[in-house]
Amino acid sequence: MRLKALATAISAVVIAAFVGFCSSDNPLSPYHPEITNETDNFQFQITAAENLDYTTSYSWRNTGDRASINQACAVTGGSATLMISDSTGAMLYTRDLADNGTFHSTSGAPGRWTIRVIFTSLDGTINFRVQKM
Repeated sequence: MRLKALATAISAVVIAAFVGFCSSDNPLSPYHPEITNETDNFQFQITAAENLDYTTSYSWRNTGDRASINQACAVTGGSATLMISDSTGAMLYTRDLADNGTFHSTSGAPGRWTIRVIFTSLDGTINFRVQKM
């Protein structure tokens, strides 16, 4: 009986979080966001953004001291910037998301890192992955 109540409560929280993320209040909603935030693996994708002005940050757990960043974006207008800092706040990576390829952060402190994306009048599709090295 307790297990059923716990499962129901967890389901309600997951649904509420999903509805909140996909609500019309979230500027990313129209662009079908796909965001995975797991220990040592972060992935972000939005599709066919149009004139998007938005800045957001994610707290990401990296058990290592460096990260590999794969950028596969199609920026057709405006700009998109990715910034990554470590658990001490030290900036380890900053790059234009129009630059496609695989890059590496500098060394930092393991723990809760911050992944920040800045979109200014962005047109295009953004797809990047950050993984522990």
